Amino acid sequence: MPEHSAGILLWRVLDGAPQVLLLHQGGPFWVRKDEAAWSIPKGMIEPGEDPLAAARREFVEETGLQIPPGDPEPLGDFRYSSGKVVTVFALHGDLDPAALRPGTFNMEWPPKSGRQATFPEADRGAWLPLAVARSKLVSGQRPALDAFVTRFGL
Repeated sequence: MPEHSAGILLWRVLDGAPQVLLLHQGGPFWVRKDEAAWSIPKGMIEPGEDPLAAARREFVEETGLQIPPGDPEPLGDFRYSSGKVVTVFALHGDLDPAALRPGTFNMEWPPKSGRQATFPEADRGAWLPLAVARSKLVSGQRPALDAFVTRFGL
C-alpha cells in the first residue's frame, strides 16, 4: 500500500498577483538545494483519518501556526513517481512565514554513525508567485499547483 499524505496549499493575492505558501524542506538532504526542494505543508494520513483532518493537523505540525479561517477546497489526489499519494486542499488566507515554528524529526546522522540528530521539518517558508513556486516545488507536487491554477482560473 503506497504512503498517503494530505496537505493544504495556502494562497493569497498580493498586488493583483496570486502567491502560494511553500516550505523549504528541513534536514541535511535539503540544506544546499533550492530548486525542487520546497513543499506544500503536508504529512502522513493516520489509519482511518479523514484526509482533510490530516491536512489540517499536518499544517499546524509543519508550520507551528494556526490555519487561517475558511473552508479548504479539494484539489485532488496526486501520485508521485515513487507511488506515494498526496491529497491536496487549497485555502485562501494569509500568515507571516517569519512566524513559522516547524515541528522536528529525528534521523540517524551522519549515515551509519549510530547517532540520532534532530532536524526541523521545514527550515523556512515563503510566499512565492506561481511561476517561481512551480520550479521550487518538488516534482511530485507540481500537478497539484497546476490543478490549483485550473480550479481558480489563475
